[in-house]
Amino acid sequence: MRNTALLIDTNIVLDWILCREPFHANAKAIIELCINNEVQGYLACHTILNMFYILRKERSIAQRKEILLMLCNSFDIIGIDHKMLIEVLCSDSLKDIEDDMQMQCAVEKELDYIITRNIKDFKDSKVKAMLPEDFLALRR
Repeated sequence: MRNTALLIDTNIVLDWILCREPFHANAKAIIELCINNEVQGYLACHTILNMFYILRKERSIAQRKEILLMLCNSFDIIGIDHKMLIEVLCSDSLKDIEDDMQMQCAVEKELDYIITRNIKDFKDSKVKAMLPEDFLALRR
C-alpha cells in the first residue's frame, strides 16, 4: 500500500494536533503513515488556512506557523484553482463548500481515499471516504 494516496481531512489533522480523544490514536497512526512515506499523504491548501484560524485559541502564531510548516514539508499540498472553485460552486449537490472542495481536490489528483471522521458528508464523493480505523484495518 506504499503507493496509496490519501487526502487527509482537516478533522483528522486536528485530532492529531489537539490530541482529541477518543480519536487521537487513529489520527496519529494515519499522520505517521504519511510522514514516514508509507502512504502518499495530501492536504488541501484550504486545510492549512483553516487550521491557522481554528488553532488560534490553542496555539500562538509562532506555534501555528511551526506546525503548519511541518505539515507543508511532510504532505503534498493540493492547491485550489479557478476551475476547481467554479466546478464546486456550480455543482447541483453543493452543501458544504469545504467538504466539496476536499472532494474536488481528491478527484483532481486521482487519490485513492479521503480519510475523514465525517463519512456522511462524503457520501456523494467520487473518491471513497474512509474512517481512519477502517483504513488502518485494511493495512493489517
